[in-house]
This record gives sequence, C-alpha cells and structure tokens, in this order.
Amino acid sequence: MTCRQFTLAAVFLLLVCGIAALAKKEETLDQLKARLATANPEQKVGLCIEIADRQLDSADELFKAGKVEEARAVVAEVIKFADQATEAATTSGKKLKHAEIEVRKMAHRLHDIKGTLNFDDQPPVQESIDHLEHLRTLLLTKMFGTDKPKQ
Repeated sequence: MTCRQFTLAAVFLLLVCGIAALAKKEETLDQLKARLATANPEQKVGLCIEIADRQLDSADELFKAGKVEEARAVVAEVIKFADQATEAATTSGKKLKHAEIEVRKMAHRLHDIKGTLNFDDQPPVQESIDHLEHLRTLLLTKMFGTDKPKQ
C-alpha cells in the first residue's frame, strides 16, 4: 500500500466515522426514551444524561422566550432523568464519574439560567439546583465512601 493509498483510506475512515457520529446525534428525544426502556444499567446512565442535557437546552430556550411555566415542566424532566442516571450509576457501580461530572455541569447551567430570571421565577430553579447537588453527593459517596462499619 502506497502512502497516497494509505492517506486516502485514512480520510475515508474518518469520513465514515464522522457520518456515523452525526447519525447517532440525530436521534430524537422520543427515540432516546424508547432505547432507554431496553437499555442495561450502564447504557441507561448515558441515555438519561443525554436526554437530560437536551431537555436542559430546551428549558434554556423556553426561559429565554419567556415561557416560564413550560420551562419549569422541562426542568422537572431534567431532574427526572438525572435521578434515573444517578440510580443506574449507583446501582450498577458503572459510569459513576461520568454521571457526577454531567450532573455537576447541569447544576452549573441551571445556576447560570437562574441568574437570567426574574426574582419570583428563581426559587423553583434553585430547588432543582439543590436536588442536582444532592445527586452529586450520592454519586461522590458511592465513588469515595467507605462501606466499612464505623467502630
């Protein structure tokens, strides 16, 4: 195989991988939710995080559009899927670090969103942030806590 053929093969492989990555990203929320029903616990962590992240994007757009009630409902979905991701991670013992990092990112994003809201609209968002921080604590405890009984 010549250097040129090798280069062409490498470019082709990168192109195919890029197309596959884009195709996977194009899944709708409904498709992700459908996959969630049959996923194993390790896969559930990633799927729930992906769903929650997309929902958080939607909530941000709704808040920006002034649709506060709709945004609150979407934030509730974010919390629901963050809960499911945390439960799947702590139950399986897999993807704990990934789940903790992503839940922390969600809490930070919600904190940023909260700063753009009217004072009266902030308390429910703060409750969601507090809940995400509680989930982080559970994940960190599972990762670093000791299972030894205290003496």
